[in-house]
Amino acid sequence: MVQHLDTTGASIWTLNLQTEQLELQAASGISKVGWEMKIQHWKLGEPGKLQTAPLSPLPPPFPSPVTYPLIVEERLVGVMALSSSHAATPGALEVLGWMANAIAVAIDRVKAREELLSRREGLLFGLASQMRNSLDLDKILDTAVNEIRSLLQIDQCYFLWYSVSPHNQHSLAMTHEAVNPDLKQRLVDYPIEQVTLLAEKICNRQTLRIDDVGTASCIEPATRAFLTSVGIVSKLLLPLKTRAGQMGAVVCNHYSGCREWAASEVELLQGVVDQLAIAIDQAELYAQTRAAALAAQAQASQLTETLQSLQQKEAQLIQNEKMSSLGQMVAGVAHEINNPVNFIYGNLTYCEGYMKDLLALLRLYQKHYPEPCEEILEKSEAIDVDFLVPDLLKILDSMEMGAERIRQIVLSLRNFSRHDEAEMKPVDIHEGIDSTLLILHSRLKSNGAIPGIELIKDYGNLPKVECYPGLLNQVFMNVIGNAIDALEGQPAPKTIEISTAVVDGDLEDAIESKSSGQFVVIRIRDNGSGLSEKAKYRLFDPFFTTKPVGKGTGLGLSISYQIVVEKHGGSLKCISEPGQGAEFWIEIPIATHAGPKA
Repeated sequence: MVQHLDTTGASIWTLNLQTEQLELQAASGISKVGWEMKIQHWKLGEPGKLQTAPLSPLPPPFPSPVTYPLIVEERLVGVMALSSSHAATPGALEVLGWMANAIAVAIDRVKAREELLSRREGLLFGLASQMRNSLDLDKILDTAVNEIRSLLQIDQCYFLWYSVSPHNQHSLAMTHEAVNPDLKQRLVDYPIEQVTLLAEKICNRQTLRIDDVGTASCIEPATRAFLTSVGIVSKLLLPLKTRAGQMGAVVCNHYSGCREWAASEVELLQGVVDQLAIAIDQAELYAQTRAAALAAQAQASQLTETLQSLQQKEAQLIQNEKMSSLGQMVAGVAHEINNPVNFIYGNLTYCEGYMKDLLALLRLYQKHYPEPCEEILEKSEAIDVDFLVPDLLKILDSMEMGAERIRQIVLSLRNFSRHDEAEMKPVDIHEGIDSTLLILHSRLKSNGAIPGIELIKDYGNLPKVECYPGLLNQVFMNVIGNAIDALEGQPAPKTIEISTAVVDGDLEDAIESKSSGQFVVIRIRDNGSGLSEKAKYRLFDPFFTTKPVGKGTGLGLSISYQIVVEKHGGSLKCISEPGQGAEFWIEIPIATHAGPKA
């Protein structure tokens, strides 16, 4: 303008939308500072209305300046200013107006492109940050292809995994895809004969950039024909390789027309692909770490279960050893007591006969010698013969009853211990229950101010049951003993109900059993304080107890459960609610063929 329009100076200003100030972008020739300062503070002539005609901001005698607002679609984008020593002709002003319009459009395009590139750059690097923050590989790849397609406004974007088989055969797999929903036909798979070109690019980490398939010189005729057949007009492939050695690519296809891939777009996409490779590495590392953590957790859980099982087995062995020792001791004591008791009990009959004979002889003497001597009278009065004779007979009866009681206790001890009955054999269940009750009889009786426990028995007509008698008696001892413990400290009435019956295995209302055949059910119920849901859930766990510290070991019901379930193939369960007492159901198959339950 300075050279061809004979002006002394020319300058172009752009409007900064943030500060609403004009900024000098280009200047040439000699110009006065005064009118440049005037342009710098140029504003709208009227509020809300732009000055579209040339302006002369400085009056004479300054050189004749001409200012043209640069306007695009009623938007001020800048100002073009010229200074001249003479007035401009109408033709020159018309040319300057055309130039102002062209310069305004050019400035607007440049700003729009810069804004678009800035927005794309921000969005793409935001996408890269989003991918880096995720550790889900599927989510990373799905987010990448969808965001790239949306940002670049292309028809199709997908991720390719590249692999080589042990037989050196190349393969490409499209795993994640984002596609224009209006696209009727698109590429969904690569034929084996078309893999070579892409495999070579991916292996060599080379970008494949095709603006127009019809004119591109970087592809072979066969590949051009294939891409044309599926409708691809433009194609962009950016390969990646992870630290683990995996290779893949992000591929962009355009079907609706030629797509010129700008260098800035390719550069930005390459940055995203580099970030994508890092994100894949992070996801793979996280997956490996998580798998290792899960494996370690599973191993730790298995070790914990093994340790608990060993502790349980150890406790069982200790308890079984205690019970075995107790059984041996009880059997030995019962045997040792049994011998003298049998001696006493057997001789009491003879003793009673002898005493009756002597008393009969005494009555004969009294009959035939009604007047004894003085010494016999004194002795008779001293020992009170009239009282001694009937009391002696009563003493003999009491001794016989006591000896019989000892014999029953010894028999119950032997029956409870069953030390010589380690094998399964048919036994009378009622006999085992009664033996247990006889041993626990002292705990059922009242003791001073403490009321006793009322025992209610409702025995059914049971056949003999094949079982391990000693082990089953141990179950009765544990369950009835726990019922007595639950009633300690409770005011009257205190009751324990024991009932037995035979049920069929398919009667779910009776026992909820899934086995077939007949079963003996022993129900032991107390009217104690009952159990909470939490306590019922853990009732048969080893070492769990609701009793105070030092009162119980927490092994009785656990061992009882194993005896009933594992040894006898039955079931043991507890029905209880807080304040409603507790009832234990012991189910034992009558015959051994029923087998253990799951």
